Amino acid sequence: MSELRIDGYVIVSADGMLANADGVMPNELKFEGDKRFFNAALDRADLIVHGRNSYEDQPNSPKRKRIIVTRSTGALAPDPSNPKATLWNPAGASFEAACEYAGVRAGTIAVIGGPVVFEMFMDRYDTFWLSLAPRVKLPGGEPCFPGVPARSPQEVLAAHGLTAGEARMLDPADGVSVTPWRRVAQTSP
Repeated sequence: MSELRIDGYVIVSADGMLANADGVMPNELKFEGDKRFFNAALDRADLIVHGRNSYEDQPNSPKRKRIIVTRSTGALAPDPSNPKATLWNPAGASFEAACEYAGVRAGTIAVIGGPVVFEMFMDRYDTFWLSLAPRVKLPGGEPCFPGVPARSPQEVLAAHGLTAGEARMLDPADGVSVTPWRRVAQTSP
């Protein structure tokens, strides 16, 4: 398989949550600058990967090729409700096989959640784009990654070999920023 670049995207509350206690991304976690950043990133991606409960609900969403992680199929199958989607069960097929099935052999993969899907790629991300809404708290919410809130999202990313780059302000009025967490190439001695 040719070169695949894997990038992750999530916006989290100050306490590391991506959804409220009902498992829903609340309006308090939706910001125009972050939405523009996210939408532009997905427009550039060659393939979107997410779980059954994650989606991006944007005007271009139906045009995007995607892999939906699910246990509802043994390995790989077309999604009967979306001709641009592949259903993938990681227990039955490799990620590379899923990409091949979806017709993507090279390019950028955008992983958009949820927590279990994020965890599957933790050691493969080239960059993880962590957006932070520092004035929003979602007590009892759904953590962005397994291990949160015992560890912060930043600590989880660092533990997987990713290093924070310079944060970029997306919504200054609300203090919402995005930080690229990049994998640093290991050099041989």
